[in-house]
Amino acid sequence: MNGQPTTKATLESVAKLAGVAPSTVSRVLNTPDKVPQKTLDRVNQAISQTGYVPNLIAGSLASNRSRLIAAITPSMANLVYAETMQSFSRVLKDNGYEVLLGESGYDLKAEEKIVTTVLSRRPDAIFLTGIHHTLECRRRLHSAGIPIVESWDITPTPLDLVVGFSHAEVGKSVATYFCDKGYTSFSLASAGDQRAHVRAEAYLKELSARGQTDITPVIREPSPSVALGRSIMSDLLDQKKTPFAVFCSSDVVALGALFEVLARGLSIPDDVAIMGFGNQNFAMYTHPALSTVRVDCINMGEKSAQMLLARLQNEQTEGHSFDVGFEILARETS
Repeated sequence: MNGQPTTKATLESVAKLAGVAPSTVSRVLNTPDKVPQKTLDRVNQAISQTGYVPNLIAGSLASNRSRLIAAITPSMANLVYAETMQSFSRVLKDNGYEVLLGESGYDLKAEEKIVTTVLSRRPDAIFLTGIHHTLECRRRLHSAGIPIVESWDITPTPLDLVVGFSHAEVGKSVATYFCDKGYTSFSLASAGDQRAHVRAEAYLKELSARGQTDITPVIREPSPSVALGRSIMSDLLDQKKTPFAVFCSSDVVALGALFEVLARGLSIPDDVAIMGFGNQNFAMYTHPALSTVRVDCINMGEKSAQMLLARLQNEQTEGHSFDVGFEILARETS
């Protein structure tokens, strides 16, 4: 281009090149099935030659639909959230929608800012991870007047729709599992996000209800990582006698814990039993294979998309809440 400014392609320039009226170009873009094939081919060729990109925002003002769905996830690096987003996006794309993705980093204030930004883009609906939001975020979502689905949790009072499972039941079930296996000494290795806190609280409460007193919880604010798991396990092994069982807030934290136990020459599960959460794709391939809690992430994403589509198409949904459940996968670390 030799540093020369480019000329912006417009609907009018496409129409001029194709030898048709601008209204015909609009019909090609919005209702191509109602345009003769020869005209369709001529206009599409002109669009290709000019590099024209339709102004979808302007089109959405006329139709009151943007065909855009906003989705906010805590972490794009966390595989369990990635699986949910992939299945969610796939269903929507198959139905003519595009997904605008934002990352909150487990920070409710960051989520609030992202919500404010994406709502200015006039999405047709919004997908949220979790049921905990700032008061201002909740106000803006209510005022938007669009379908909302919350995921990765469950509540009788969702903003609109909710698809997930009970984190409290997960914590309770892991405590029950460890007690049924005969363990009498327990630990918790957890990152500091809200849903991990709920699982941790229920885990500790159930152990206490069962008369267990040898319990050492460690909760730290950083996001889940292998380094965090290894650091917490190092501290636990320095202060606690083996054997004991530990519930980790994620498989990534559990992997770090596993590395630290093996690095000290200890045996899993004889000295330390480990339970993760999430059933990430590496969990069954660790040595020993990691016990974990499996959640159907793919089903969660698909069901979330289907419920939003039903709402967008003014169809009835089967209630406002859908529980995907969970299961404990007892492998070699427990």
